[in-house]
Amino acid sequence: MEPSELRRAVEAGWVTASEVGLQVNDVVVIHNSDRVALRLVPCDVLARVAPSGHLADSEFEVQVAHHLADVDAPVAELDPRAGPRVHVRDAFAISLWTYYEPVGSEIAPADYADALMRHHAALRQIDLDAPHFTDRVAVALREVNNREQSPELPDSDRELLSDTLSGLSAAISIDKAGDQLLHGEPHPGNLLNTRKGPLFVDLATCCRGPIEFDLAHAPEEVGRHYAGADHDLIQRCRALNWAMFSAWRWRRNDQMPDRNHWRAEGLNQVRAALDRCGLG
Repeated sequence: MEPSELRRAVEAGWVTASEVGLQVNDVVVIHNSDRVALRLVPCDVLARVAPSGHLADSEFEVQVAHHLADVDAPVAELDPRAGPRVHVRDAFAISLWTYYEPVGSEIAPADYADALMRHHAALRQIDLDAPHFTDRVAVALREVNNREQSPELPDSDRELLSDTLSGLSAAISIDKAGDQLLHGEPHPGNLLNTRKGPLFVDLATCCRGPIEFDLAHAPEEVGRHYAGADHDLIQRCRALNWAMFSAWRWRRNDQMPDRNHWRAEGLNQVRAALDRCGLG
């Protein structure tokens, strides 16, 4: 968010928490992009603040967290003092979560795989209306194929991303027998190392698909510790994920820091992933 919008987001998070009875003396910005994560002290709450245009996503994330709280999933929990709801203030959607002090050590691949297996097992126990991963691919494909939405994307790269998104999405989704609820983006940035063990965050990306779609977001070593995973399918999903990542970076209004670097890096990763699949 731009500085003026960030100031308003901080104020919205502060006031919302105070109104539900939480003590807030200071706010620390943990993450700032199109949405922000704020640590509120001394109540130790994490406020996730998004523009109200993301209200549906915020409500969906709270719904996922509320369902998973009953099945012992390794996920960050909503703050019990605030309740499972999304607050709307000053054109922002605000949800209040438990803040977890990070533990310094890196999560070992075997522990990462174990957390993901337990998360998948928990997701199989809940009933939730979630989109299929191909719905997300279709959104990315529309961005790529719409020159007004991605005006700076060179034609050759546009063709690469379009072919990769459409071709791999169709190939991966042919057999839906093994599909289940997934985290959607369980990359290292969405897995916290806490005193309670590894916990997944950013649950708004929950979708349906093969478990390999999730494994493709994790470091490659993690898949080797996940029993029963199809490693060829992981590689194809990895190429698809990099193509989606690249599609978002070329959007006209993308706000990711260091966007130009990630535009180039994303395309390089797509080509490398396709080569590993034998599809280069």
